[in-house]
Amino acid sequence: MAKAPKPNKKSTPKEQKSTDHAKPDSGGEPTPEPFALSSSRGFTDWLAASGGSIAFTTYQAGKLFLIGLQDDGRISVFERTFPRCMGLAVSGDARQMFLATLYQIFRFDNALPAGKQHDGYDALYTPHASWVTADLDVHDVMIGKDGRPIFVNTLFGCLATVSDGHSFKPLWRPPFISRLAAEDRCHLNGVAGEDGVPRFVTACSTSDVSDGWRDNRVGAGVVVDVASNEIVLDGLTMPHSPRLHDDRLWLLNSGSGELGFLDKTGKGKKGRFEPLAFCPGYARGLAFAGNHAVIGLSLARDSRTFQGLGLEEALEAKNASARCGLQIVDLDNGDAVHWVRIEGVVRELYDVAFLPGIRRPAAIGFKTTDISRTIMIEEATA
Repeated sequence: MAKAPKPNKKSTPKEQKSTDHAKPDSGGEPTPEPFALSSSRGFTDWLAASGGSIAFTTYQAGKLFLIGLQDDGRISVFERTFPRCMGLAVSGDARQMFLATLYQIFRFDNALPAGKQHDGYDALYTPHASWVTADLDVHDVMIGKDGRPIFVNTLFGCLATVSDGHSFKPLWRPPFISRLAAEDRCHLNGVAGEDGVPRFVTACSTSDVSDGWRDNRVGAGVVVDVASNEIVLDGLTMPHSPRLHDDRLWLLNSGSGELGFLDKTGKGKKGRFEPLAFCPGYARGLAFAGNHAVIGLSLARDSRTFQGLGLEEALEAKNASARCGLQIVDLDNGDAVHWVRIEGVVRELYDVAFLPGIRRPAAIGFKTTDISRTIMIEEATA
């Protein structure tokens, strides 16, 4: 039987005053900084009505977080430690989850049969496979048709997949990148997939020199159609997290603090970016739960992070400060209907995923003995 680690219930300051926080996966070492999570008053009701739960990553703190609900309706917060957590991908039935880390991509499988629970959790994501890629600065990841991960190889500026016997296998590179080189030329970062096939990617520029994207962060970002090699959207500032939802390409214009979509009603091959909602923080990570977008927000990495970006000006104009956490946006009108704020050790998020049909997820890590005591047996066939 799969065995889930016991949660350590403790209170954290919040607007919605109910949560449990799983014991940190610290291998017995004390947590150097506190972690505090707060939410809008109606967030738990919204999460219950969504029929799922939320996962998000923070590379800055090296954590995978799982947000669900306890039986009494209070927030359940579960965390596990992995170095430089980045892209997340979840299968349609939420039985599998892929996680990109510093030099590995992990595949997690839900060890609990459908409809079963253990210690109050209805999903226990257990690492069952990994591919050692080396440090490729992997950003977004998606699940390919063959069930293996396809990922954004940011260091080499290409889409790639895992390879048995190699660090990666290149699949595609933008037309403006002349060759594969470990130079992070354009800061390719996001991929939108459909039915296991990459459809669109985001890049912060079209530079073809080493680290060239940093020279022009404002208005140089693009969206590229993978099949046609055409730039379908330009003029963006640090775009991230392209996602296809309801036959529309959504993305985050992070440097301007905007959630929006590709509007192709104009003439010509290129469309235009249609902003829908303002994001009070550096937005990375985008998932959908019905008619709502779930967006990850980050604080500035340092005093220079937002300098010269539209986001800095917008925050000043709105008399607001950047925040770290999640923002839930109604796609009908762009209203931020709910929020989650995170304070303390976690200051920057990267990716967000929605886990349909999972009310309260947990996960197994490597820093305790749980991984050695979680055993699943496949049923034998005659």
